[in-house]
Amino acid sequence: MAGITGQGTTFNLPNYVGELFLVSPQDTPLLSSIGGLTGGKETHGSVYFDWSKFDLREPDDKRQRLEGANAPTPEARVRGTEHSILEIHHEALEISYTKQAAVGQVGDIGVEHPNVANAGGSNAVLDEMDWQLRQALLQIARDVEATFTTGTYHDPDDNSEARRTRGILEAVETNVREALGEDFSAEMLLNLMQDIWEIGGISVDETRTVLCGGTQKRRITKAFITDGNYRQESRNVGGVHCDVIETDFGKVNVMLDRYMPADTLAVLSLEQLAPRFLNIPGKGHFFEEPLAKTGSSDKSQLYGEIGLEYGSEIDHGKIASLRCSMNLSRR
Repeated sequence: MAGITGQGTTFNLPNYVGELFLVSPQDTPLLSSIGGLTGGKETHGSVYFDWSKFDLREPDDKRQRLEGANAPTPEARVRGTEHSILEIHHEALEISYTKQAAVGQVGDIGVEHPNVANAGGSNAVLDEMDWQLRQALLQIARDVEATFTTGTYHDPDDNSEARRTRGILEAVETNVREALGEDFSAEMLLNLMQDIWEIGGISVDETRTVLCGGTQKRRITKAFITDGNYRQESRNVGGVHCDVIETDFGKVNVMLDRYMPADTLAVLSLEQLAPRFLNIPGKGHFFEEPLAKTGSSDKSQLYGEIGLEYGSEIDHGKIASLRCSMNLSRR
């Protein structure tokens, strides 16, 4: 099946009878777990947004002071900043009057039997514009999920190019381990988790999360559960079902995400992630509005500006260049 470009009519958007099934994946686990298209935080009147960070000095077991001493030399902590940019998601629809009204007109299902017309059933879509708008919103959510994982930052000099927010994989720079084509192992993941933990990340039990695709999810299950006999549970994180593994660094959610590269997994302090939105005056974050009439059809658009706030990048990590082919037998 294919989409169409331009106005939807009875010719290019035929109706069919019977139950309607979605044949494309619609899950957006990372986006859903951090607030979705309706949660998150507003930016403050700008397409740029930033957040601050600070650290503490190293603990010192020889920092004791003398009795009666003068005040020590004053010290203070310096703050730093991170930033990103909002990207625009903008879709439009146009449906002819005839298409909206002809809900009982059914398309050819390609069967030659003379009694096919008596097969029965009814059209599952009675409001074409509403149905198409809901599908467009699902598609935007999938686009945002993809950019929040693998998006590359771009701040153009002019309006000839689109703004792009920074995805979490690009954001992680400190805790990076290269597998160099080797198979995933439990030791690899635990070493990365230790790197992050020693800096101060993955400290919240409920949001300590491994984000991975199907191949690496199977390898995690084999390494920790099948071979390692680690304890396995499950729980919901922001409405997203996750397996939970008890590790040396606490319970970790394993979140399956089809938009992650097959050779990469990420360890995230999920509580630091949030969508950022630009509030359009009188309209909100993500909104639908009708467009001007130019003929015998209805036009509408969906619009929103969104970016990813990822907190302190040193509180996340990733393993890249893992071997993608599977030795595991398929059932």
